[in-house]
Amino acid sequence: MSETQRILLVDDEDGIRKVLGLTLADRGFTVSTAENAEKALALFHELKPPIVITDIKMPGMDGLELLKALKAAAQSPGGHDTEVILITGHGDIDLAIQGIKLDATDFVTKPISDDALDIALKRASERLDMRRAIREHTQELERLVEQKTRELLAAERLAAVGQTVAGLSHAIKNLASGLEGSIFLFGKGLELDRRAYLEQGWEMLQANVEKIKNLSLEMLRYARPEALKPVPCDPAQPAREVVELLQHKAKAAGAELTLAAPADMALVRLDAEALHRCLMNLVGNALDACQAAGFGPDTPGGRVALTVAPRPGGGVLYSVADNGCGLDEEAKSRLFTVFFSTKGEGGSGLGLMTTKKIVEEHGGSIAVASQQGSGTTFNIIIPG
Repeated sequence: MSETQRILLVDDEDGIRKVLGLTLADRGFTVSTAENAEKALALFHELKPPIVITDIKMPGMDGLELLKALKAAAQSPGGHDTEVILITGHGDIDLAIQGIKLDATDFVTKPISDDALDIALKRASERLDMRRAIREHTQELERLVEQKTRELLAAERLAAVGQTVAGLSHAIKNLASGLEGSIFLFGKGLELDRRAYLEQGWEMLQANVEKIKNLSLEMLRYARPEALKPVPCDPAQPAREVVELLQHKAKAAGAELTLAAPADMALVRLDAEALHRCLMNLVGNALDACQAAGFGPDTPGGRVALTVAPRPGGGVLYSVADNGCGLDEEAKSRLFTVFFSTKGEGGSGLGLMTTKKIVEEHGGSIAVASQQGSGTTFNIIIPG
């Protein structure tokens, strides 16, 4: 027996319940009856009939109030599709129209003709079938979306793994080339008994071991969640330490490294050690950009300015600006991707990614403005 063969008939007149009940039974329906709306609601929750036929005018709760209650029950969690057909007298057409506005399927007038009843029942069955089809279609779409989402995520993970492996392979290849160069110099120094070759090989070896150590540390920092320890502190302190530590590198790059920070800035909650690493990376990159632009000890003129400024409403703005080589559009679009380095063969490509991660874990943001040949400015905003 299909779901649409169950009907709940509600009417306060016993004669109508009997006659209409027999008529519906002759059409193949299993009919349950109730003499008032209160009993109808109890049977509705028990039997869950998909079609309810109810008189509009009844003592107590009338048919329109019953209609509202049935529709509310159908839309509640665990509810089921229900179509309601109203029975009305010839003088109650206005009430029947109100019922249609309340989402009744149709109405039939007393005395009920077989044709009108068949049309109303057909319309109720069609609406039930349509809703069932829409629900099944929606569930299928949700299943397909979920499936495609899983497939897309899997593809993105594979692509990310491939990109990471390719970038890491490139970084290792560069380090291996440097080690091969130092081994070659060692070999030549031993073969020719030339101390100069041995010293050059030793310097190259030290530099490459330092690169390997830095790459390992950056990979560890990027891969593991950074347990930040923000406390109220002077936001200019990390900047002062960075400028002091990198003055020697600034001289080697032919650049003037300056700091602008107001005295007695308001305290800001941040992890000073983590922000120190961010600024070290950005200022170090800026000095490298000055060297790439042709500045050096014999050709000074480079400028790197680190600025710390309070933000209206709280927080702090860090700015690192240089007049170095700048970035082209492609470099800017790839700036914060894994293993992409603005230093070419000399960088791991993880520094800016780690910097961005630390800034975002503070709830902040990082932005870059750059023009090739004219320099670069990085702005970090840490909210208060």
